Amino acid sequence: MEQWLPLFDIFLNSPTPESEASTWLKQSFSASSSTAAPITTGSFLSLLMKPLETIDASSGGPSPNRVMFIQTLPNVVQARVLSFLALDRERFSGRELGKLARNVLSCDQGVDFWVQKSARHLLDVMSESNYEWISCLGLDSREEEDEFEFESLPDWLKLSAAESDSVMPWLPISAEELSSRTVSGDDGGSLSQVGGDEDEDLDMDDVVEEMNIDSPKSVDIEPGVREKAISLKERVVSFESTSKTVGLANEIREFCLDKGGECFAVLGLIEPWLADDETASVLLSHLTSGGEEELTWPSQVLCSIVLPKLLVLEEPASRVLVTSIVEYCRLHQRAAEYALLFPLILQQEGINNPIYDVITRVIKESLHPAHVSSFCQKLLCGEKDERRVICLPCHKYLITDKMVWTESLFSLLQSILNHNIHFTQSSVDHIVYQVQQLAETFSNSLKFGNFLLCLVTKCSPLLKPHKLMLTKVVEQNKTFLAKSILCKIAGL
Repeated sequence: MEQWLPLFDIFLNSPTPESEASTWLKQSFSASSSTAAPITTGSFLSLLMKPLETIDASSGGPSPNRVMFIQTLPNVVQARVLSFLALDRERFSGRELGKLARNVLSCDQGVDFWVQKSARHLLDVMSESNYEWISCLGLDSREEEDEFEFESLPDWLKLSAAESDSVMPWLPISAEELSSRTVSGDDGGSLSQVGGDEDEDLDMDDVVEEMNIDSPKSVDIEPGVREKAISLKERVVSFESTSKTVGLANEIREFCLDKGGECFAVLGLIEPWLADDETASVLLSHLTSGGEEELTWPSQVLCSIVLPKLLVLEEPASRVLVTSIVEYCRLHQRAAEYALLFPLILQQEGINNPIYDVITRVIKESLHPAHVSSFCQKLLCGEKDERRVICLPCHKYLITDKMVWTESLFSLLQSILNHNIHFTQSSVDHIVYQVQQLAETFSNSLKFGNFLLCLVTKCSPLLKPHKLMLTKVVEQNKTFLAKSILCKIAGL
């Protein structure tokens, strides 16, 4: 178990656990392939599905519950592990991955929402041709016929395996594991299986479907292109001087634009979001020369350098990064809308204060007021296909299609209103509906109270149909602002 602790530490603490876990697994396999207990993809799945017996202290009885090892981990770690397995599924046995996901979903004690979502996504991306297993407890006939398909070796490799301990030393799969892999973990016990709903796939085809950007139909990267991308990644994370970073930016731009439909896949390999803030600011300043298409390349630059940094932002962003973001968005306003503002506001956990600060700067200093008004209309009242989001596939799991209402989001709307942005009647109607639903939740929030006061002040002509409803909302507010807001409402 000790050998896996660094990997679980990555899943617990890393902001980009999937890519770091994949790198760690490759490196650890190379270093441990000759040990008594090598680190391989099969041994990792065996550990996750290892059956354990636990006792629920709240039940009052001594009878143990039978669970898998993965179910004893914190929910956030479970979700990240399943997400990693879905993204890196080609290195694992498809049959074992499907079994793991179904066993997680079949837990009688209930499954956390994000764990359930990740497990269902893992099932969705498996290449099973039917779902007959939904209505039965055992494996379907197709699985029984193909249960050793992933593990089996061709004849010419079997001969090589007999002569050497390692058939393909660059793969994290040992010859012994390929030749004879256990089917059901330690004791062959099986758990009941359940199905799940379909979820969005993270294929490269779906990333920017609504934006008329040429989404690649195939993401197979040639070995030469992959090697070049990895070389560029090493230079991105090792800042030497501004002049060398400028040359690196030019090289990345020419390399990516030359690949056309593979640009997203190439940027995913380069991982430019790993650069420090100073390097990122230089890259932003020099990755666009002015001759590229108005939306496509600028959007790809934002969603591969800036967006991943901001999605996990917990502290105030550096001045050098924010300044470069504002300057870039001023030049590429449409890209800023689809590859920065929509993804940030629609992230699953909702915006926090550091993200609010960045969005406010971009809206005030980079966008035209009419553009902001149109953006708010689409954000508040637009259909799902109008909230177009451009992001790399590896970050799509952080973004949803619904707004999460937080104090910082109300502060953002207040800031927009104070910037003299005009809201439409439908936008105001939607806001009133939301504050009615959230009045009790934010009854003690000063930020919520300040937003209501600002809303009544700035949008009074549009609020007359909602006078009675707003009065009931404010009556639930327990802050000292309630009387002032009620006076404003009385004058509508």
